[in-house]
Amino acid sequence: MKSKDIERISKALSDPNRLKILQEVKRNNWMQCADICEIINLAQPSISHHIKQLTDAELLLSEKEGRCIKYTINEEVITEYIDFLKSLKS
Repeated sequence: MKSKDIERISKALSDPNRLKILQEVKRNNWMQCADICEIINLAQPSISHHIKQLTDAELLLSEKEGRCIKYTINEEVITEYIDFLKSLKS
């Protein structure tokens, strides 16, 4: 994993709302932005901003379904990030 990727992921994970979004998407296997808005007490533009940060960091994968986009956890990137963190442990 490149240092730029690690930096991007770390920044994305530094926000508590993004962590909540990841937890909810993980719990539900996939979610749409409207579903996330119902669960997390933020306006839709804020949710969209957080989702963009998570997708830019490749923590969430997006899949277009008709007019809607659904989001799922990118298990591969999360595993690589965890492996990197484990490598820091002596």
